[in-house]
Amino acid sequence: MRRTNLLTMFALLLAVLVSNIHAQSADPSMTAADQAFAQAVAKSDRAALEKLLDPDFTWTDFNGQALTRTQFLEIKRSMPIDRPKDAEVKNFTYGALGDVQVNFGRRHLLRVWVRRAGAWKLIACQEVVSLESAPTFAPGAGKDCENPCKGIPFRPSNDTERAVAAAYSKLETAAMAKNSAAFSTMVGDEFVAASSNSNKLYDKRGRMDDFDHSKNAGVAPTPFGAGRMYTFGEAVLMISEHLPDRGRPLHVTRIWVKRDGNWMETLSYQTSVQAPAAKP
Repeated sequence: MRRTNLLTMFALLLAVLVSNIHAQSADPSMTAADQAFAQAVAKSDRAALEKLLDPDFTWTDFNGQALTRTQFLEIKRSMPIDRPKDAEVKNFTYGALGDVQVNFGRRHLLRVWVRRAGAWKLIACQEVVSLESAPTFAPGAGKDCENPCKGIPFRPSNDTERAVAAAYSKLETAAMAKNSAAFSTMVGDEFVAASSNSNKLYDKRGRMDDFDHSKNAGVAPTPFGAGRMYTFGEAVLMISEHLPDRGRPLHVTRIWVKRDGNWMETLSYQTSVQAPAAKP
C-alpha cells in the first residue's frame, strides 16, 4: 500500500513538472546565444552581433529611447549591468520564444529571444531602472479605464492577436479593480513586473498583496497608444506604447503564453520615455 501511494505521489509530481516544464526550463541553445551576445557587445564585435540580432530587433534604454537594429550596430555599447556575476539572472523558454532577465539592485534588463529557421535571434532588449523610494503617484487610465479595460486601439491580424488583446483588457480590468483573485488566473507563476514608476520588482504574489491592500505602488493600467505583436506558436511577444493620464509615456514589453486554453501574461517591463536631450 505504501509503495502504491509513493508511486501515485510520484506520478502526480511528474505530471505537475511536465505541465510546467515550458515555464521553468530554458533552452540551452538560447542561453548560449545570450552569452554570445553579451560577449559580442563587450568586444564591440559587429560581425557577431549581425548574426545574433533579429531583423525586427529594438533596444530600449533606461531613458525609454529606442534604437533599431541598424542604429544599434552603428554605435559601441557596453552592457548596462556591469557586474553580471553579482546579478540575479532568470531564463525562460516558451517554444520558439524565450527571455533572459537580469536584475542588479535597481537596474533590470530584459532580453527577448526568438527562434527562426532553427537559430535564436535577439528581437528585443529593454532596460528599466526602479525608483529609489516609493512613488508619490501612479500614472493610470483615469476613473473609467475605457482604454485598456474595455478595449484597445489595436487591429488584430489574426485570431491569436485578437485573443491576446482580449486577455490583456481582461487583465487590466482585474488590476484596475485590484482584484487579486481574478489577476492570479491571468498571469503565470513566473510573472514579473519592472517599472520606471515603481521602487519594486514585482512577482505574482507581491502584486496580489498590493491589490489586497489597495495599493498600486506606481504600477497601474495605462491607456494603450500603439503596439505590435509577434506570434510564435502558443507564445506572443507584445510591444506597446502607452499614454498615461499623468506622468511620462511608457514603452512596455510583455510576453503572453497559452496555458490550458487561456492566454496568461508572464512579464511586463515598463520604461518611462524621457524627453530626448536637445541637440547643441
